[in-house]
Formats: sequence, C-alpha cells, structure tokens
Amino acid sequence: MINANQNLKIVCASAWYDLVATAGFMTPWTASLCLSGFAVLSKALGLARPVPALDVTQMLFANLLGSVVVVWSLWRLRHPSRAVGLYDALARGLFASWQLYAVANGASFLILGFTFLEVVFAIAQSMPVIDKEAAVG
Repeated sequence: MINANQNLKIVCASAWYDLVATAGFMTPWTASLCLSGFAVLSKALGLARPVPALDVTQMLFANLLGSVVVVWSLWRLRHPSRAVGLYDALARGLFASWQLYAVANGASFLILGFTFLEVVFAIAQSMPVIDKEAAVG
C-alpha cells in the first residue's frame, strides 16, 4: 500500500514520462526525427526488425496520438488525483496490449521498452492507497 501523496507523485511522474515520450510525435517533422532516431538505435542494437518510415496516413495517426497524449499529460500534471491515475492505468493496460500485439505481429522490439514502462506505471497507479482517516480512527 502507498499513501495518497505517493499516489499523486506517481500520477505526476507518469504524466512527465508521457510528455517526454510522446511530445516528439505531435508534428510530422518531429515524428520523422523520432522515428529516424529509433531506426538508428534499432540498427545499432542489431535488432532484426527495422523501424519503418510512415506514410502520410500513418503519420497522421502518430501525430493525433502524440497530440492527445500530450494534452492528457498536461491535464494529469495540472489535476493529479487518484481517479485520474486509475483512468491512466486503464489506458496504459490498453496501450501495453496493443504494443504486445504489434510486436507479436512483426513490429520492432524497441516497442517493448515502452511496454515495460506502461506496465510499471499501470501497476504503480493501481496500487491500493491508505486512507489516512480510516487508519487513524
């Protein structure tokens, strides 16, 4: 169990992580740079599955995802709460599921690094919170 203050710190930490990890995907120009960086990293690590270039429609969806996640991150930083953290944990479970599906169907193994963090933050935000008033009384 964790206390309410620790829970809010986890909610904010997950928001900062999302902000850093997805801000680069908000525009076609920055997303291209991010994907190029991932391609170089994949090659340097000798991973068998390359990071593909996106066509214009795929780029649109990457930009939409980046934009929505950045706005959601800013909301969580401005209004952290237990409820917001639980909704975020649910979203992270969905993201992790789709990431595992993508890797199982040929996507780059680099995605698993993001999947690991999705699962860690989902678990951390879902941990039971000690109710101070109930513990005292």
